[in-house]
Amino acid sequence: MHQHRERSLFQKIVGKFNDHYHRMEGQYDRGVEYCLRRPVFVTLGIVAFVVVSFALYPFLNLAFFPRTDPGQFVINIKAPPGTRLELTDEYCARIENIVRQVVPPSDLNMIVSNIGVYPDLSAIYTTNTAMDNAFIQVSLKKEHKVGSYTYMSRVRHRLRRQIPEVQAFFQTGGLVDSVVNQGKPAPFDIRVSTMNLNTGYAVAEQIAQKARRLRLVSDVLIPEDVDYPGLQLTVNRQQAAILGLTEKDVVDGVITALTSNGMIAPSFWVDPKSGNNYMVTVQYYKSQIQSLKDFEQIPLRASQPVKAAHLGGFTGTEMASTSQNHIVPLEAVATVKYISTPTVVDHYQLRRVFNIYIMPKTEDLGRIGSQIQNLLVGIHPPHGTLITLGGSVTDMHQAFRSFAIGLALAVVLIYLVLMAQFASFSDPFVILLAVPPGIAGVVLTLLVTGSSLNIMSLMGLLMMTGMAVSNSILIVEFVGKQRQEGRPLKVALVEACRFRLRPILMTTLATVLGIIPMSLGLEAGSEQYAPLARALLGGVAVSAVVSVFLVPTVYFLIHRNDDNPGLERNQPTPNLEAQS
Repeated sequence: MHQHRERSLFQKIVGKFNDHYHRMEGQYDRGVEYCLRRPVFVTLGIVAFVVVSFALYPFLNLAFFPRTDPGQFVINIKAPPGTRLELTDEYCARIENIVRQVVPPSDLNMIVSNIGVYPDLSAIYTTNTAMDNAFIQVSLKKEHKVGSYTYMSRVRHRLRRQIPEVQAFFQTGGLVDSVVNQGKPAPFDIRVSTMNLNTGYAVAEQIAQKARRLRLVSDVLIPEDVDYPGLQLTVNRQQAAILGLTEKDVVDGVITALTSNGMIAPSFWVDPKSGNNYMVTVQYYKSQIQSLKDFEQIPLRASQPVKAAHLGGFTGTEMASTSQNHIVPLEAVATVKYISTPTVVDHYQLRRVFNIYIMPKTEDLGRIGSQIQNLLVGIHPPHGTLITLGGSVTDMHQAFRSFAIGLALAVVLIYLVLMAQFASFSDPFVILLAVPPGIAGVVLTLLVTGSSLNIMSLMGLLMMTGMAVSNSILIVEFVGKQRQEGRPLKVALVEACRFRLRPILMTTLATVLGIIPMSLGLEAGSEQYAPLARALLGGVAVSAVVSVFLVPTVYFLIHRNDDNPGLERNQPTPNLEAQS
């Protein structure tokens, strides 16, 4: 009596898998036999595929680091030159309202505005250079549904339509961008070095106007200004000396009148309980100086008695009053006039410099970099004015050059190690043939997924190189053992491909399936590692598929005349499908 044992579900799955695998293995055997019958045609076809893939490289987006969503953004504001602090505050209030209209409460976490600059120690904690400058920091909630760059684009569009007189420069303010850009607000920094401020600013403004018309540019910022309204104070040293005043005394008196003056020593008041010394600060009433005439009447205390001859323009009463109190007005020792003045003067290598920061719309720095280079070629600055391009884009090109040199050296070292291992010059060359198809796979995958070629994707390419070489070693090493046992070349190649197909597929599938979640970039911050996973996925998959046909084909082309070629040409190709 025949007993039939029911198979378990796992055994059924394994059986189905083995059936499909054996059918695929038979098709692969026929494919290898076809490649060995037409080795030149197959090799040229694969080489053409690789060359065409490499030709698509110029279409890749180039970036120094993948763009990530930091969950925040910063709006740098420049109101019209000379805007008072209270008007700048009103502009910021309007911009904050626009932000609240664009970003829903479910995504908006906090808005912080930093307006103007105060002439004291607090100035080192702000990037503002004048009262018409401000920056607004917008923080999003951790679970925000819309990305920071989308909100930046929407707010930028609203600002240009509703407040066109205000210049707005957007940046993410994230830690990654700050590190990559070396603290600069944008990846492109065009420096105009000059000894003439007006000439340098004219050249910088010319470059900025042309850069704003570029299609891939979102924002352009020149942080320095040369037309900020100011007052020029010229002290009459001879007149001041007669009254016992120095230039420092005059300036200190003006600063005290316009801002304040803090007295640290001597201690005017000490807390009797704690013994703490309290600083006394003196400041004019805010409405006391409202015009240039009020400014010229700022009183200065002279160390010498003031005589009538020293104050020719005053009446007798005024002279008596000033003589009694040793007080002299500012206009008696200085002249004041309106001028246009720079808000800040930056220097680079001892030369005055204007910075033009350019923010691209996307993370692609390659195309916009080429456009900016072409733009600068058309600029002809005056004699003595230098224009240089800096920022993270220059670091990106330097990193790419260093990586290319490092990859070439790594391939050479691998070849030398394999040459010593296999005691052959040709076998390591055959093994390394798996690398170009892998690079082609990286290029195609990045193009299809819209990812950029950056530091992370280059790391994936480097990892792919090692895996592609290891797969080729499996085939070449097995062929060498088969030939040492006296097998004909074609038989050794077909058997090596057949028996090494399973470990190659296992390694490739394990890698591909393991990095698919990373390549999707679904979690917050995963955009940083997605290019690495995509490059590795595409490179390993294409290299495995192509190299299992390319490696035996090229090996056959190189060694087909070795070891009694007549016998091998007459040797029939084994039918391994029947054996399996």
